[in-house]
Amino acid sequence: MLNEIEKFNAYTGIVNYRSENKYDSTYLGRFTYDMLMKFEGLSRVLTIITRGYMWQTGTGLQIDLARRALCAWCSIPDAKKALPKKEGQSQTDFKELHGEFPELVDANGSGWFYRHVHEIVAFVQQNPDKVMKSAAANCERLSIGFDAAWRKKIMQFQVPLFSANTKGAWVLRFDDVLSDALEQGALKNNETPLLPEILQKLSAVTPKGVPESVLPTLVQYYLASKPENYDWVVLPVANFDAYFGTTSFSRKWLGSIHEDVIVRENGFGVCRYKIFL
Repeated sequence: MLNEIEKFNAYTGIVNYRSENKYDSTYLGRFTYDMLMKFEGLSRVLTIITRGYMWQTGTGLQIDLARRALCAWCSIPDAKKALPKKEGQSQTDFKELHGEFPELVDANGSGWFYRHVHEIVAFVQQNPDKVMKSAAANCERLSIGFDAAWRKKIMQFQVPLFSANTKGAWVLRFDDVLSDALEQGALKNNETPLLPEILQKLSAVTPKGVPESVLPTLVQYYLASKPENYDWVVLPVANFDAYFGTTSFSRKWLGSIHEDVIVRENGFGVCRYKIFL
């Protein structure tokens, strides 16, 4: 969560589709099934990708390039019998961007995220002995409904910022992602070692069953993200689930940390928190 360059590579590079046992979620990459099925935490994923292309070293600010990269990453191939797009209808197949972004979309219009989901489904179906039963059930739902849901999502991403259509009033748009990327700037590595005395204190207050790495990671993220004149930091819970490779973070570990250490206020897929050291 702290090394944004590493996250960018995880969202745009090659994923190792493997699993040593039923509890190994390596094949999911930096995603959870909630992110794949409900698109939770996708805003931060898209913002990291955008920043990686918008602020390329030595090229200056590249807003148009970043928008095209988003389109390429999100691309889904048109159905073979798809009707021609009507005037003003959003495009969802961006195969023409393959030459510019071969790592993000192939010549058939299959974008990185689309390929990733289908690779996960294929892996689970081919290795039922290496995944949990819930994974098989989730992939069954993905194989049936993902394409249609993702195509609809891509169309929502392109809703004009000042659209009069009320259905588009609260959806995530490419314009929102580009705005966030402009504000946050170039990708950074915010990994800063904690002092030994802090690590010792955190170890002493870590609840039973919670991995030792959880509290230090939360503290490091808090210190790296805290505004100068404000004590609260937004915690992207869904993305932390993906970082730790398990929803146990949000469903078990986070709630077991005592309020003397972390105070949280809940939200939908995110919460805000502050830490007492």
